[in-house]
Amino acid sequence: MKFSTKQIATILNGTIEGDENAQVWKLCKIEEGEEGGLSFLANTKYTNYIYDTKASAVIVSNEFVAEHPIHATLIRVKDPYLAFANLLKTYNEMQLDKKGIDPLAFISPTATIGENCYIGPFAFIGENAKIGNNSKIYPQTYIGDNSVVGDNTTLFSGVKVYQNIQIGSRCILHSGVVVGGDGFGFAPTPDGSYQKIDQIGNVVIEDDVEIGANTTIDRATLGSTVIHKGVKLDNLCQIAHNVTVGSNTVMASQSGIAGSGKIGCNCIIAGQVGIVGHIEIGNHVTIAAQSGVTRNYPDNVTILGTPATDAIKQRKNYVYQRNLEQLYKRVDELEKLTQKLLSE
Repeated sequence: MKFSTKQIATILNGTIEGDENAQVWKLCKIEEGEEGGLSFLANTKYTNYIYDTKASAVIVSNEFVAEHPIHATLIRVKDPYLAFANLLKTYNEMQLDKKGIDPLAFISPTATIGENCYIGPFAFIGENAKIGNNSKIYPQTYIGDNSVVGDNTTLFSGVKVYQNIQIGSRCILHSGVVVGGDGFGFAPTPDGSYQKIDQIGNVVIEDDVEIGANTTIDRATLGSTVIHKGVKLDNLCQIAHNVTVGSNTVMASQSGIAGSGKIGCNCIIAGQVGIVGHIEIGNHVTIAAQSGVTRNYPDNVTILGTPATDAIKQRKNYVYQRNLEQLYKRVDELEKLTQKLLSE
């Protein structure tokens, strides 16, 4: 689909410098610009590319001053990065604008499907399940009995939602996500084997949550595992049974939270972080990559290391560790000198 730079400028509330009828039909990096491409300039270190780019149009700030001739049409806006992000969102919504129920989908007669939904081929909607308005259920997605999906939510191909799960509005679950698998509950027995503890709770995912590919969220033993509003989980994360993740917390790939852990609001959990069970992390806490968190932490702290501790102290410890060999030699020399002095 082709658009004129005038149409793009109208969408972005921008002004045009150049050919308002120039046609664009794809998005591109400024350094890889091609005819028909639309790019943006937000970082000054890429400024030199604007003079040679073959992109047909470039979004720039209102304050940008060209030092050399530019062949591309400029679309001037207040914030080029935000404008391009909004354009990407609009473009993606157009690409994913699907509606209708495929005849190869299975929908239980007792399920409720909202208006303007998309249900792809081989999707399965169980008994008494409810799908909200404008939601998209892509092919080969499973939604178990009595589960609820809110309005404007997208479940991409291969998502598995077990029974009795609640998913809010405007959520995105990427391929391979599993919501509601059993928590890791086993009781040791006298003969050394393990007795399974049935997990009869559920998972509650509130509004505006995004969950990356192949992330798993276990159902609670009793009660609910809760992912609060605005949480963003990366690919390959593990949320165990009865965990609570506070609003607007973000978690990077390969991190995991053990059973009954409670994470506060607006936390940042970097990649490969492990958090033991039954502890509480406060609000606005930052946990650095590859940290192992073994105890409670209050609000507004930054921690790193294994076991995780105050980041400033831990960085000092890393410096000491790098100098352990020299410190050992110095101590060894001091001990020898002390023994010599004592023997005289």
